[in-house]
Amino acid sequence: MSNPGGTRAGGPGGPARRSVLPKVLSAAVFALAGVIFWTSYDTSHGTNIRSDATLQRTSDLIQSKSQQNADLDRQLAALHSQVDGLAHREGGQSTADQRRTQALEQAAGLTALTGPGLTVTLNDAPPNATARIPGVPEPQPDDLVVHQQDLQAVVNALWRGGAQGIKVMDQRLISTSAVRCVGNTLILQGRVYSPPYVITAVGDQNRLRSALDADPSIINYRQYVTAYGLGWKSVADQRTTLPGYTGTVGLHYAQPAS
Repeated sequence: MSNPGGTRAGGPGGPARRSVLPKVLSAAVFALAGVIFWTSYDTSHGTNIRSDATLQRTSDLIQSKSQQNADLDRQLAALHSQVDGLAHREGGQSTADQRRTQALEQAAGLTALTGPGLTVTLNDAPPNATARIPGVPEPQPDDLVVHQQDLQAVVNALWRGGAQGIKVMDQRLISTSAVRCVGNTLILQGRVYSPPYVITAVGDQNRLRSALDADPSIINYRQYVTAYGLGWKSVADQRTTLPGYTGTVGLHYAQPAS
């Protein structure tokens, strides 16, 4: 049989060398495993990184940071209000400029918005939910929770339905807002929320409802509502108020290195 490596069986790289190589590789594997185990131990400070206590501490930390972000948002809103008040008292803007500024703030979602609208609530199914329709397979865990795409579908449908403004939970959405889920929690503008998820839009109620009813993703979600008991509720509001967005509006983007 020919040797693909171009060397003879008895020469360098032949049987004598191959008998030593497995021993060297085994030693290297055991050494690497020891490094990995020690790194894991050192990272977790000798604790079980999968323990309930560790997960609870992580959850507590997330909730604490979320509350801190909410407090900072309120402080920022108060500072914005003070700055606006000082600008008006100083007379730095003409009446026409003030009107333009107010119109831009309204369009950007920075001021409160009041009018008729629609409120949609999505919720997880009960953890012990079973199929409610004969012939439908029993649900998998993913079938019983609200997913990121479900929330995004509702928000996008409301925009298409002519919403003048939208809030998710207690926060106003602006053009740079991102609705993201991690596990079974919603992360929105630095704050964490658990279901039920409440989405409120101001606009023509008939157009908003028609947009929801026509959206394929929402039609699919509502099939799971019927089959497994996921939560869905839409309520018309004759008069509702959305808060103004209070976070930062600065855009952060990558820049080439000098």
